[in-house]
Amino acid sequence: MRIEGAVGFVTGANRGIGKAMADALVRFGAKKVYAAVRTPNTITDPWLTPLRLDVTDQKTIDAAAEVATDVTILVNNAGIGGVRFDGSLEDARAIMETHFFGTWAVTRAFAPILKENGGGAIVNVLSAASWWAIADAPGYAAAKAAQWSLTNAHRISMRSQGTHVLGVHFGYVDTDATKRLKVEKMAPATVAEATMRALQADENEVLVDEWTKATRTALAGDITAMQANLPPGL
Repeated sequence: MRIEGAVGFVTGANRGIGKAMADALVRFGAKKVYAAVRTPNTITDPWLTPLRLDVTDQKTIDAAAEVATDVTILVNNAGIGGVRFDGSLEDARAIMETHFFGTWAVTRAFAPILKENGGGAIVNVLSAASWWAIADAPGYAAAKAAQWSLTNAHRISMRSQGTHVLGVHFGYVDTDATKRLKVEKMAPATVAEATMRALQADENEVLVDEWTKATRTALAGDITAMQANLPPGL
């Protein structure tokens, strides 16, 4: 996928990984990048084009798709944190609505646009949590696992229209969501850089760090042994 001259659309682009993705698209030569967020006035970067979007609100998704008809790279990044096992099921449902159904809804709205513009690409920001069962955040892990499965399904269904689908997996990243964790974390820019290079190489998945690569390999082994080696903080 050629990034230079492309038009990007990044959900949740106001901070963390989403902001890093938007910045990376600009740095790699995208001619325009929509920063799709709930509150557009928080986007002050002159290189970005603010656009209102709530991935759990179909009306805002449809409205954004009516405006951003030139998109060639869609980055599904918007997400929210997890809840504990004994936490609110309503909050758990909100996590699934955001990560799974939100990704599905935005992808469905922009698929025709990508097709019309030559195919383009979809980037889904996943996590190594796609493969770990996290005791303190079972809803988040389940939503990411569902989003991973959805990514793989969309890769197959989008192939006929020439749209490439990339899944991005990584370990701890230094964002607002991980502030409480006293563990080694990578910068959001590291994730974004690896994503851009994987996108250029037409890869199906990018495993950003060594721990994530080891996790992916461990899926072929015994689940008990895998869970016994959970890293600190999970």
